[in-house]
Amino acid sequence: MSITKKVIHFLRTYRFELFLITIFFNLFSGIIFNNEFFLNYVSQIGWLLNVLAGINLIEKRKIRLLLSTLFLVTGFLLGFSVFSTDNLIFTQLSFCFYFLLYVIISYEIIKQIWSTKEVTKDLIYGVMSGYISLGLVGYFIFAAVEIAFPGSFSSSLFTENMSIGEKSDSLLYFSFITLMTIGYGEILPATATAQKASILLGLMGQFYLVIITAVVVGKYMKYKIR
Repeated sequence: MSITKKVIHFLRTYRFELFLITIFFNLFSGIIFNNEFFLNYVSQIGWLLNVLAGINLIEKRKIRLLLSTLFLVTGFLLGFSVFSTDNLIFTQLSFCFYFLLYVIISYEIIKQIWSTKEVTKDLIYGVMSGYISLGLVGYFIFAAVEIAFPGSFSSSLFTENMSIGEKSDSLLYFSFITLMTIGYGEILPATATAQKASILLGLMGQFYLVIITAVVVGKYMKYKIR
């Protein structure tokens, strides 16, 4: 087997593990490396690796190649960060691409979980990846609401002159807190649109837990009977 085929086989075999490693790095490495160099450079590399790991999750090769090409073209033209430019139109185009990309990734993960016949480590990692990807989708939903209707989220963490990029980490935090139904209350949906978006994410999280848990238990019971 050639080196290229070995690399491709490795990437496909450990696709869920790679996605989880990169997203855990992005979410939690700031606890240890909380400095300007990390925030400006290392975290950006982690974000790009997570995007690539997400694309690697997609089963159909043609779709993987298409998204990879769009990712590279979008990155070189508009910048690889979600909010990477002062140009409003370019920022919106970049944001829409990443939003669509993570929706596709989440759909692909859930589809693979649904089609898996036995309870294996891939299924468990897939379930974890799916739940985390919903949090990322929620982040993009909240960011889209804030872009369309500035001031939709009220918080003592925000100031009047903060850009959407500066609010990004807080909206990501709020997304996962809402998904997990914790709700500390330091960030509040201040408009009807933001409130409905919060309800939508909360329902998505509950539906995911109930339905996917039932699917996994059903697969496990069938496996045990056999």
